[in-house]
Order: sequence, then structure tokens, then C-alpha cells
Amino acid sequence: MRLKRFLAAAIVGGSSIAGSTALAQPILTPHRAVYDIVLGQASDRSGITSISGRMVYEFDGSACDGYTVTFRFVSQIDTSEVSRITDQQTTTYEDPKGDSFDFVTKSYVDQQLDREIKGTARRQDGSTIVDVDEPDEAEIELAQTHFPTQHLVELIEKAKAGESFYETSLFDGSEDADRIMTTTVIIGKQETTRTPAEEFPAAEAIATQAYWPVSIAYFDLSDVEGEEVPDYRIDFKLHENGITRDLVMDYGEFSMNGKLVDLTIFDRPSDCSN
Repeated sequence: MRLKRFLAAAIVGGSSIAGSTALAQPILTPHRAVYDIVLGQASDRSGITSISGRMVYEFDGSACDGYTVTFRFVSQIDTSEVSRITDQQTTTYEDPKGDSFDFVTKSYVDQQLDREIKGTARRQDGSTIVDVDEPDEAEIELAQTHFPTQHLVELIEKAKAGESFYETSLFDGSEDADRIMTTTVIIGKQETTRTPAEEFPAAEAIATQAYWPVSIAYFDLSDVEGEEVPDYRIDFKLHENGITRDLVMDYGEFSMNGKLVDLTIFDRPSDCSN
């Protein structure tokens, strides 16, 4: 499951940042966010009786040096027949211009390595070229798209500009690193918390900051037959500095809720000179 996508909120943008409006580029806050994950709802068909876990997302870097993301999600999934512990660990680096993207993901099931995906993607001559190192060496050519941090920046730009709906695409190295996800993004009106939210005081640093309610549906259109339905949908509250909270991840037959339980703000690097 592409559970890291909601944080990459990067989900966005038919046009590149360079071609977007003249609004000042958002300044993203380096931080570490910890979320408790629980089962929201599950149909009988899913067979799931319980989900519990913790997700840690660490975002660092700047528009001068590029951006590094470290993500880990450990969960226990129970059905009537079996209980499994899964552990997904991902590290990525995106260059300042959003032209290259390094990624490595390791997935464990019951503490045993299940799969590892490692590679580099680059935007080149109107395409996205993916060089996969693990599990097997391969070169894959995809349509031109965006990488996660670039998408997050564009989402915030569009929210600030008052846009409420658009469609775009994203590559983040998930699955076999061989596909681009098409996304539709709905942005609600900016709001300010009027009463203490359940996630505060853990998120006291952003308690008084305005946010946008965002809903993103993800489609894998590489092999579509019949009606196009999203693979999953993610709803969350997005702050202008890139921090997200109050998560709902809906996979159709089941959903998960994520609550921000700890937030650490890192020192922001000095602005780079020209």
C-alpha cells in the first residue's frame, strides 16, 4: 500500500513550479511528525478486524540543498485467521529543482524482509527516466511527472491562489517503481481551529495556524478496464508550512485514521544566496 503518499501530499500539478503563478514559493518547515494509526471502518469482505500502528515522517532540507524524507510505518493487521506485523521504511532525496529523485524502500513482514526497491528517477527530454537498482537492474521510461516535494509546493501554491479542484500526476517510487499515479485534488476553504483539536497540544506549534481541508483520490490508469475508480483516497488538513494532520486513508474495503501525537520542529536552514 502506498501509505506514504498522503504525507507527500505531492500530488499535484499539471504544470511545473517554474511555470506556475508568480506567488512566492512556500517555505516548508523541516520537522518530524508522529501519527498513531487505527482502523476506521472495514467491510466484511476485507476480513480485517483490527489495525493499529505508528507512522513517523521526517522532512528535512531546503530549496537550496534539496529535500530528504525519512518515513517509517509499523502496523499490526488482524483478521479472523491471522495477525501480521508490517514495517515499511523509506528514504528519499529530491533535488532543489525537482528534476531528480532518489528512493529506497524496504518492506518487512513479521520482521522478515519482504521486498526492497531502490533507484533513481530523473526528468529528461519530456519524460521521466527511472533507473532501478534493486531488486533487479532496469531502466523504465514514463511520462513526465512530478516528484513528491515539488508536488507539495504546488499544492500549497494552488491552495493559496484559491483553486479548489485540479488533476495531476505523481511518481514516488512506490510499488515496483514502474508507474505514475494520476490524482484528483479537492481543496476546501482555508480554516482556523476555533476550539482545541484532539491533536493538540502535541501540535501546539501549529495550533493557531490556518489550514486547508484536502482530499486526494489516486488512480492507477496503467491498466484500466471499465469504470475508472480510485485505488484509494486520502483526506487531511494541510498547513501552509507543509505539516499535515487529521488523516483519513480510505482503501474502499477499509479505512485508517491517523492522529498527530508528536511534532518536533527542526531549525530551518539559512536562505541560500544567488
